[in-house]
Amino acid sequence: MIEISNLVKKYGKNYAVNDISFSVEKGEIVGFLGPNGAGKSTTMNILTGYLSATSGSVRIAGYDILENPMEAKKHIGFLPEHPPLYLDMTVKEYLDFVFDLKKCNLNKKKHISEIVDVINIGDVYKRPIGHLSKGYRQRVGIAQALISSPDLLIFDEPTVGLDPKQIIEIRELINSLGKSHTVILSTHILPEVNAVCDRVVIINKGKIVANAKTSELEAVTGVRKMKVKVCGPRTEVLSAIRSINGVTGAEILPERDGDSTALLVESDTGADIRKPIFNTIANRGWQMIGLEAFSASLEDVFIAIIDKNKKEEN
Repeated sequence: MIEISNLVKKYGKNYAVNDISFSVEKGEIVGFLGPNGAGKSTTMNILTGYLSATSGSVRIAGYDILENPMEAKKHIGFLPEHPPLYLDMTVKEYLDFVFDLKKCNLNKKKHISEIVDVINIGDVYKRPIGHLSKGYRQRVGIAQALISSPDLLIFDEPTVGLDPKQIIEIRELINSLGKSHTVILSTHILPEVNAVCDRVVIINKGKIVANAKTSELEAVTGVRKMKVKVCGPRTEVLSAIRSINGVTGAEILPERDGDSTALLVESDTGADIRKPIFNTIANRGWQMIGLEAFSASLEDVFIAIIDKNKKEEN
């Protein structure tokens, strides 16, 4: 559905996007994330034809976005970070306007009615957009992206500025849309990716630093974590575990279970430290009452990848 090849965008001597390549298959929900200023929005704007690239190419459903912009854009529904809404229009007037603007040849009444039902904006359909909450405005922005039934939906920071309830609602909406559309979601809010995405592409300083399925991201960091509970002197337990071959880090967790100490232990993904931990604790006459895998959060993974990228640059 999307094929990006050696994409570059320069402003003077500065690279906003620096030779990136990746693809998105039909039916995927892909998270495109990175810290602020990483090049996410620039890439999204090139993808949708709002910006031209310095070099490289973007193909949407087989059409080059610069050589065949009209054909490529027929397949795209785009929600920018700031939805292009006319606040003095009612929701109905706005969606009618977008329908005509896109030269959609579907049955207008039926098509817009279906979108209104899917997006759940029927109760505000005849109200001025300027009177709506931020959450409803985002929904109206998504509604305009759906007009003409595009194959591909591109969302740039769709939940920025929303309250927690609105964020959950928009995430659920994107998840449901992913069942019938290809979706690329640009965000710097990591829980969003865990909630809706099949795969993640991480960009930093204009370059891709990770491209993996969400379930495989932890392995990209090269770090494995587990939680260990030991009945023994806290300081001595921590020191003993840190001395085990294969352990790359250990720290005491702020939780108690009787007289035990809980520790978060890190190791290289290729090292199995379970037996060495057990033997070390048993040889000292302590008791181990818990040992479990500790899945790294996406925040942990993201930070590890960005830090690794910084070290490689230095």
